Amino acid sequence: MPALASTACSEQLGIPIEGLGDGFSWKSQDLEHSAQLARDGWEKAKAAILGGEYFMVVLDEITYPLIYGWMPLDDVLQTLRDRPKDVHVVLTGRRCPPEIIELADTVTEMTKVKHAFNAGIPAQRGIED
Repeated sequence: MPALASTACSEQLGIPIEGLGDGFSWKSQDLEHSAQLARDGWEKAKAAILGGEYFMVVLDEITYPLIYGWMPLDDVLQTLRDRPKDVHVVLTGRRCPPEIIELADTVTEMTKVKHAFNAGIPAQRGIED
C-alpha cells in the first residue's frame, strides 16, 4: 500500500503518511516478502483505525493484497465494523471485494479516460508508487 502524497507535503500539513508495502506487486522479486509486508502493514493500519486517534485513515490500493489472499478479508471487514464512529476509512483499488462494497457507506467507481502509462511514460514515484 503506497503512500498517497509526498512526505514533504504531508509534513507541512501535519498529516502522517506511511508506506506499508514494497510498491508494484508485478515488480516484486519475492512475493512472500511482499505478502508479509502487506500483513504487517495491515496490522499497523488496523491499530490506527481502531485506536481512534485519526479522523481519516486512507488505505491506498488495499484491494490488491486482499485479492491476492495476502490479508484476511474477514479481519478487514470486522475492523471496519468495529471502528470508532468518528473514524473514516477510505479504501482504494480495483476489483474491490463485494463484501466491502456491501459494508461501505460510499462507493465510487473511477474510469480511466487517459493515462500517461499508455503513452509510454513509466510509473512515477509519488504518483503511481
